[in-house]
Amino acid sequence: MAIVLTLLVILSARTGAVHLSWPEIFDLIRHRAGSDIQVNSIHEGLFFQIRLPRTFLCVFVGASLSVSGAMMQSLFRNPIVEPGLIGTSAGSAFGAAMLIVLGQNSLFQSFSFLGNLLMPICAFIGGLTATLLVYYFSASLNRVNISIMILAGIAINAIAAGGTGFLAYIARDPQARSITFWNLGSISGASWQSVLIVGISTIVGFVLALKFAKPLNALQLGDAEAGYLGVNTERLKIFVILVNTLLVSVATSMVGIIAFVGLIVPHLLRLLKGSDNRYLMIGSALLGAIVMIVTDMICRVVIAPAEMPIGIVTAFIGAPVFLWLLYRFKNNQQKGGFYA
Repeated sequence: MAIVLTLLVILSARTGAVHLSWPEIFDLIRHRAGSDIQVNSIHEGLFFQIRLPRTFLCVFVGASLSVSGAMMQSLFRNPIVEPGLIGTSAGSAFGAAMLIVLGQNSLFQSFSFLGNLLMPICAFIGGLTATLLVYYFSASLNRVNISIMILAGIAINAIAAGGTGFLAYIARDPQARSITFWNLGSISGASWQSVLIVGISTIVGFVLALKFAKPLNALQLGDAEAGYLGVNTERLKIFVILVNTLLVSVATSMVGIIAFVGLIVPHLLRLLKGSDNRYLMIGSALLGAIVMIVTDMICRVVIAPAEMPIGIVTAFIGAPVFLWLLYRFKNNQQKGGFYA
């Protein structure tokens, strides 16, 4: 998968409405490195300021959503769990929508010194608030009830979605359009700064996910059994939820809501390799990045020179796969399935 990802990164950098040949790309790189060779300045800007940031943002966003999905599925011990189940995605969307619509408010203006960091911070606060509310309602007697957490997540998702819809309703036309396109998911606004922000959150979250791999393996046996093996299950759940919030909220704040990637990728890897999280986290990061790059290339060329929002493509591809997984999960329940 690492080899495939490397090849796709190279291919993605030349794919789009404007065709860039391999010799031209090599010339652009040589010119940027200091060579005196003559190049097309427009193509140079296209390659270094649009194509490359977009490609690397796909890598980090795909890795973030997939690793988050792998952690959530292991935490809930359910292969059809999606990262936004506990309200993180919807809360992040609501936080970002508040900034889009109320950005001129004195409250937000007082934090204008944060610049482009203000959007991911607002999304993180929204996602964390929604997650903590779900955790508050699902925690009883110092333990987390997973069933209640799922139900609370449905309610919080509905509240956050309603808040985002209300903000879109009262927004001016440009703001409403921004919220609409942002809710559909898009990589078109990629920049090196967004790559840096999402890259840092992805790397930090990935390292922490690898640290939680063995405790999550133990958790598959059940809370009590994991406790007998020395795992502090309640602390593990809190840390996994916080890392999930970091990964999902920062990625969502930059590209909008992208569904099904965090659901499909970890499940497919379980079919191929098994449920050992030591391999699953690494595989999810690689395969998630591959899926995002391939999907983004489809979005660029399917209606070129226009561009289709990536969330639409992931929904059209992911929903049928999800239905197939549901069908397979139902038939395999008597055979052990995820718990085997």
